Amino acid sequence: MSNPVISSEKVEGTPVYNPNGDKLGSIDDLVIDKRSGLVRYAALEFGGFLGMGTDRYPLPWSMLKYDTRLDGYVVPLEKEQLDKAPRYTQTQVPEYTDDYGRRVYDYYGVAWQ
Repeated sequence: MSNPVISSEKVEGTPVYNPNGDKLGSIDDLVIDKRSGLVRYAALEFGGFLGMGTDRYPLPWSMLKYDTRLDGYVVPLEKEQLDKAPRYTQTQVPEYTDDYGRRVYDYYGVAWQ
């Protein structure tokens, strides 16, 4: 059995796929709750061309499941679902308040923790 933990450095850049195996993007960053120490979000880098003009989509960490065959994460989403999803540019990172978190989690139908 492989090691059950991973450093954030190795998560960043990992591809993210939908259930059909289509690549949606890659993990740009992790957002960690300072009080609990739990990962709240994985910021999915999606869109643009060659990393230019890409937006970040905060995905609830619990949505991502690692797939060893793909060597990446799988989320139960299609590209069309990201059209109206909460997002931000690389230079306009939101303030990750509880209200913001509830809106993100609600969008994806995940219970706020």
